[in-house]
Amino acid sequence: MSREQALAVFENYQIRRLFDETQEMWYFSVIDVIAALTDSVNPRDYWFKMKIRIKSEDGMELSTLCRQLKLVSSDGKKYATDCANVEGLFRIIQSIPSPKAEPFKQWLARVGYERIQDMSDPARSLDRARRYWKQYGRSEKWIQQRMLGQETRNKLTDYWKEHEIKGERQYAILTNIIHKEWSGITVKKHKKIKSLKTENLRDHMSEAELIFTALAELSTRQIAESVEANGMAENAEAGRRGGTIARKARLDLEAKTGKPVVTGDSFLPSPPPRKKIKGKPDGRC
Repeated sequence: MSREQALAVFENYQIRRLFDETQEMWYFSVIDVIAALTDSVNPRDYWFKMKIRIKSEDGMELSTLCRQLKLVSSDGKKYATDCANVEGLFRIIQSIPSPKAEPFKQWLARVGYERIQDMSDPARSLDRARRYWKQYGRSEKWIQQRMLGQETRNKLTDYWKEHEIKGERQYAILTNIIHKEWSGITVKKHKKIKSLKTENLRDHMSEAELIFTALAELSTRQIAESVEANGMAENAEAGRRGGTIARKARLDLEAKTGKPVVTGDSFLPSPPPRKKIKGKPDGRC
């Protein structure tokens, strides 16, 4: 099964999902859906008790509507999670008393089929991404660089796919090699510096970070093509050499500007101001 992972957003709740290329359908995290519909502080416990209740009342095993798929959690690791397709979620939602149920069904019907539409018209996904970035305040210049960087990334992963690189784990290892070589830190460390958890690192990069990432990946692909790199060892070496080219350019720019390229800046919303508690000192002398 070839799977594409993405996040969908319903009323500020992030719904994790995976696309099954074979069945051509999305599978959504049931726990995330419950959190969005119920505002429960413990949606996992809500789901556990709900399955018991429905079985005792109707004799139905809601688990039969689900598949166990590995999704990325808030700690950055993947865990087996109950997931259901659109049809399965409609049945599950029937058992959740929530005023959000009907709006959610409409939202689900829309996002559940967007990937199939994208397959027949790829420009749709690009237009949606552009609208999403605009909505969150990205400049046209940033959006253009982000999309150019994604095109460079796609050409590199296409090369890997055709030259004995298999599975998400190998893609992640090679990506990390390139990233560490040009930036001096791992992808995980870069996300930590920006206070990111499940967010996409590239969606929170500065224009400079996007440019150097693209330079590293472009250089990697062209080097790999020049030596006809196959398998992990040869592509890892191409990644180190490609990343080194971008690292030298980064160091040269930093020496001339006196400013680091890699920073903790991100597009995360600012935390709300802390409220002062009446009767408590504010710390001033």
